[in-house]
Amino acid sequence: MNKRLFSILTFLCFLTLSSFLFSQDSLVTDSMTSDSMVTDSLLKDSNVNELVDNEDLPVTESNQNFHQVLKEKFIEGGAGFMGVVLIALILGLALCIERIIYLNLATTDTDKLLSDIDNALNTGNVESAKEVCRNTPGPVASIFYQGLERSSEGLEMVEKSISAYGSVQMGRLERNTSWISLFIALAPMLGFMGTVIGMIGAFDAIEANNNISPALVAGGIKVALLTTVFGLIVAMILQVFYNYIISKIDSLVNSMEDASITLIDMLSSKNLKK
Repeated sequence: MNKRLFSILTFLCFLTLSSFLFSQDSLVTDSMTSDSMVTDSLLKDSNVNELVDNEDLPVTESNQNFHQVLKEKFIEGGAGFMGVVLIALILGLALCIERIIYLNLATTDTDKLLSDIDNALNTGNVESAKEVCRNTPGPVASIFYQGLERSSEGLEMVEKSISAYGSVQMGRLERNTSWISLFIALAPMLGFMGTVIGMIGAFDAIEANNNISPALVAGGIKVALLTTVFGLIVAMILQVFYNYIISKIDSLVNSMEDASITLIDMLSSKNLKK
């Protein structure tokens, strides 16, 4: 289930980001064609300066939309390291979305669950309470079910069972978070590596030309720094999702611990022992 969901999310993220980066090709080509046609017509006119002032040609640096600028900078940074950083973003986002969906599905209304279990214990027996847990999704209900399974062996065994199975459920909640933190650390590192390699290429060009040209040095440094910028952007995006996931896990764990203590007190007050 989780592997299938992760594969689907990875594929969707890849399609979304690919279309985001490459869907502008036709627009850019059409814009360049229309620009050349406008330029030719203006060159034929003797009042070219007046026409330019009155008709505001659409293609200027300030009129480019955000998508076009982002795509141009991505291409300028080089397909090698920029592509690797993009893959890190795709995989990291897929893992984040998968965790968010899983954690939201794992959220349980513990107050209602405890109330239903209390009513089941009052009107029936432990089997009725276990049935309530079986019909309730989420890790809290699973932990309660394991505790009720050992209710016949005393409260000490109930506590041990809840503690042991709670650790298992906590491990499931934290699954794949280490991979997300890996991509958070890896993205800027890849960006820095691309920057260093770009700087080496710029100095190689200086050595080959035997001339320190400001345009040559500035262009090489600009291209090299773009990988660092994109790597930091990817890390910041994934960090926001990671912090949300960690806070969600902490909230679920605290809810499980509080509800487990309440369940043990409930069983103790009813003195359930077969």
